[in-house]
This record gives sequence, structure tokens and C-alpha cells, in this order.
Amino acid sequence: MKKMARLCRFLLEGSINHGKRSRTIHMLLFAVFILSMARGALAAEREELSLYATSAVLMDGESGRVLYGKAEREPMANASTTKIMTCILVLEHCDLEEALTISAYAEKMPKVKLGARRGEEYDVNSLLHSLMLESHNDSAVSLAEHVGRAFVPELNGKAEKDFTMEESLLALKAFSGLMNAKASEIGCEDTYFITPNGLDATESVTLEDGTALIREHHTTAADLARILSYCILDSPKNVEFLKITRQPSYAFCANGRSFAFNNHNGFLSMMEGALTGKTGFTGKAGYCYAGALVRDGRLYVVALLACGWPNNRTYKWKDTRKLMEFGLAAYPKRETLERILIKEEELPVIHVKMGQGQEIGKDATLTLCVQARNEEGSNAARPEGLMEGRGILLAEDETLERSMELPKELTAPVLAGQKIGSITYRAGNTILYEEDVTAASEVKEINLAWCLRQVLGIYVKMEGAWKWQKKY
Repeated sequence: MKKMARLCRFLLEGSINHGKRSRTIHMLLFAVFILSMARGALAAEREELSLYATSAVLMDGESGRVLYGKAEREPMANASTTKIMTCILVLEHCDLEEALTISAYAEKMPKVKLGARRGEEYDVNSLLHSLMLESHNDSAVSLAEHVGRAFVPELNGKAEKDFTMEESLLALKAFSGLMNAKASEIGCEDTYFITPNGLDATESVTLEDGTALIREHHTTAADLARILSYCILDSPKNVEFLKITRQPSYAFCANGRSFAFNNHNGFLSMMEGALTGKTGFTGKAGYCYAGALVRDGRLYVVALLACGWPNNRTYKWKDTRKLMEFGLAAYPKRETLERILIKEEELPVIHVKMGQGQEIGKDATLTLCVQARNEEGSNAARPEGLMEGRGILLAEDETLERSMELPKELTAPVLAGQKIGSITYRAGNTILYEEDVTAASEVKEINLAWCLRQVLGIYVKMEGAWKWQKKY
């Protein structure tokens, strides 16, 4: 640092004490030096932030790109942040006005709980507010039983209030299957849900080869951020999810009793653009949090696991603010992938040696196409504050780039739909998207029959030309 300071002083003194031309050169050198220092400082800051959380991630909510990570792919218990997945699945499988009854198993859930009693009837909407604002464990089980029973044939037509404990567990097992299927569908790499409320749990799993494994309820910070991003952007029930999780309070009456909830997501009032989130705590998981922020059309998502234990409940808010402020400063640009997607008319024509072309003696040519993209696009509404198009957050010194790997020529035969090459889209060193380039049609190998047809065709043309000349 002292050497840098001396160099700065030298450049500044040189710009002051010398002639106009020399002063210009010194000022340009000084500007370049300051820019390189700033970029170096930013790179160093990207490498390490001082966080309380054992595992943390800052994610670009639209592209899924990890902007900052700390053990972000380490499997860990995640407590009531599990209820993010529970909430979105219930919304996707139920109407808000649907009624359900409370089972004996749900009534026995530990605190924090609504205090619902066996046989009582509630609507889905009220229990979802109970789930996401106050994080009630009995509401989570009741909602999961209600959805899960539809996937257990022996429970069809049976009210939840009449479930035995074994039947409740069957319905919950079906619901956890839905949770894990959804996690896999949206790209989670190491997530396994057992309970709908996030209470610590283990279970024995038997693999196809007969091996028995003990699995724990867990996720990773990266997967948790990906789940929340799905709820915000891609779920067909994203509007309802945001409406529930952004409510500062909620009250309702049922079964002759009154209930009132307050939202425990303190981040909603901490920063401009705070969008949604969910807290969590168990003795094993510690304090956990997942939250999102929209600013100037950009979506940032933070997930924290094991962010302190009792007497450290504020650590999660400090870490969240630090990561969000870092993201706003370090990744201030938003681009759209659509702007640089390669169109099929931009693809080159490939020559195919020994291929059946239009004429004998000339190489056949192959027209290429881009394989249908896996992303069909979401029908979900765009949250307020986000611009159209799938955005990618970029640092000041980053640009979206694309590269294409294709052979200069091929040798027949080539099958229609055969993979010929690939296109890769990057932001910095991160691969954002890849797609295959395939053959649009078949090119057969030259054989004797084709050669004879070509020769015959040439003869017919020549014969026709000779007759025309003779006639005229």
C-alpha cells in the first residue's frame, strides 16, 4: 500500500510540475492506475466478504448465476426456510378457498404453532399466511397432508381429521416426494426434503441395489436461492406467493377463535426494494434466511445457512444487507441473453465430403439448426420492478459473450438431427447457457446407384441440348 501511495504521489506531482504534454501523459497514467486499483480492490472484495453465516450465496435471481458464494454447495440443515417450497407447492396444487381439517398428528406438532385442534376446519389461504408469516409447524403439516393425500389412493375421500398417525405419515411422504421432484425440476443439485416444516429429520432410504442409506433433511445455500428465485419468477403462482409473503400482518376468525399474525421477515423494511423472504431456526440448523431484493430492474437473491445460534439472531440481517449491498455495487448492469442469441440464419453452411449433393463432383452442403431450447419460457407474471426478458447481472468490466464450436467440414453420412457442434454463452467465466447445433437434414454417402443417376442425368441434359441445336 505504501508503494502504491508513493506511485500516486509521483504521478500527481509529475502532472503538476511538468509541461502541458507531460502533464497530459501523467494524468492519463494516473487515471489508468486508479482504474486498475479500483478493479483490483473489487476483485479482492469478490474473493472474500466477512460473513457470520457458515454457508451463504448471493445469486442473480434471473439467470441463476452465483455472484458470491461461501460454501454455497455444502449440504446443511435449513430449518423453516423449507416452508418456501411447502408454500409454493400448496399454491400450485390447491385453491386458496379450499377447506381442510386438522389431524391428530398435525395438532401434536411442536412450537412454533398455530394451536389448531383436531377436527377444526380452516381454509388454505389462512393457513398459508400462518405458515409464511409466523412459521407455524402445525399449519405446514396440515397443508402438506391436504395436498399429499391426493397421491395416496387409500386416502381418497377421507378427511384429514380422521387420519391415523400412519395415514398422516403416508400423506406427508407423498408431499415430500413432490417437494423433492420440484427441487430436481428447477435444478437443485443437493437438496433432500423430509418434512414440510423444516424440523430436523432423518430417514432410511433403500437404493435399487438394496443398499440402505440414512438421509437427512437438507439443502444448500445455492439450492435454496434457486428455490426462492423459482417462486418469484417462474411459478404459475408467483403472484400469490409474493402477495402472501409480503403481507406485514394478517388476521382471520375460524372455529369460534380469532387469530392475528405479524410477518417476521425483518428484511422487508431494511432496504429499498426488499421483495420477499423467509426465516428459519432449529438447534441443528441455526439461524437461516432466504430473501430477495429488486432494484433498478435487477433481482438479487440471498440465502444463508447456520448464521449464528441463540443470542445471534440479528446476524442474518447483517449478512443479508452486506451481500445485497455488495451485489448492488459489484454487479450494477443488466443485460438480456436474447440480445446475443445466435439466429439460425447466422449459422454457416458445412461442406460434407463424400456426400450426395446436387451435382456429381461437388461436395454436398449441410444446413444447420439450433436444437429446440429446453427453456420454454414461463407464463408467470413479471414481478413489479423487473424489466422484460431474462436478465443477466454483470460487473462493470464484464460483457456477455458467445462462442461456437463447429467443424469446418464433415464426411458423409450425416443423419438429420445429428449433433454437429455447440454454442456457449458466458458472463465472465460463468457459463450461462449452452445449446446444441444439429443437422437440419440428412446427407447420404455417395454410392454406385447415386453416381449412375447423376451420369444418366448429365447424359439426358446433353442429349436434349444436342437435339435442340440440331433442330435450330
